[in-house]
Amino acid sequence: MPMPHEHHPQHDPHRGVYQIRLKGHLGREWAQWFDGLTIALEDNGETLIAGSMDQATLHGVLKKVRDLGMPLLAVNPVAA
Repeated sequence: MPMPHEHHPQHDPHRGVYQIRLKGHLGREWAQWFDGLTIALEDNGETLIAGSMDQATLHGVLKKVRDLGMPLLAVNPVAA
């Protein structure tokens, strides 16, 4: 029987689905840098990066966005 403090990724309360909206289109050459996440180039000129991630991964993705110099428009959790 699992102990209450054991870590189970599928039940991680700090994991969720997030959408990250950027101003401008992310070049295809950077898609691999966001491996495992969905990248959509929208008709309005924005990029939407989405996927399931824990807090550490979310912060890592935001750091990559910062390093690319792309303006961050929004970070939104998506209700499951």
